[in-house]
Amino acid sequence: MNINSSSFPVPVSLDFDLPLSLKYFNMVVGAFPIAKLLYLGVRQLSKPVANRIKAGARRSEFFKNYVCLPPAQLYHWIEMRTKMRIMGFRGSAIKPLNEEAAAELGAELLGEAVIFIVGGACMVLEYSRQAANSRRKEEELNQRIISLQTEVAELMFVTETLDAQLREINRILVALPAPTSK
Repeated sequence: MNINSSSFPVPVSLDFDLPLSLKYFNMVVGAFPIAKLLYLGVRQLSKPVANRIKAGARRSEFFKNYVCLPPAQLYHWIEMRTKMRIMGFRGSAIKPLNEEAAAELGAELLGEAVIFIVGGACMVLEYSRQAANSRRKEEELNQRIISLQTEVAELMFVTETLDAQLREINRILVALPAPTSK
C-alpha cells in the first residue's frame, strides 16, 4: 500500500516527538539549576550540624548555663503564660523548669534555630540570585531595545536617502526631452 500525503486529510508531520517522560525530564532539569541543589544540600546538612550542636550543648556547662538555659526558661515562661491566659488563670505564678529539662529544651530550641537560620539564609541567597538574574535579563532586553531603535533610525535614514535619490531620478527623467518618432 502506497501512502502519500494526498491520501491523508490532514498534513502529516514527520517530526518525532520525545516521549512524555523525557519532555518532563528536560523541563525539570532546565528549571532545577545547580544552585537550588546546593541550597537543598546545605539545608540537609544543617540538620546533622544542629544535632551536633545540641549534643555539645548538653555536655558543656558553659554552653548549657549561658546559651541553652536562658532561652529555654524564657520560652517556657512565655508558653505557660499564654496557656494560663487562654485557660483564664490571670495571676498564677509560673515555676521555672528544672535544669535538665531546661537544658534539653534549650538544646532543641538551639537546633531548631540553626535549621531556621540556614533555611532563611538559603531563601535570601535564592532571592538575591533570582533578582540578579532578572536584572541581567532586563539589562539585556534594554540593550536589545536600544540596538533595535538604533537600527530603525539607520533604516529610516537609508529610506530617506533612497527616497531623495528616487525623486532626483524622477526629476531628471521628467526634464529629459521626449524622443521624437520618425
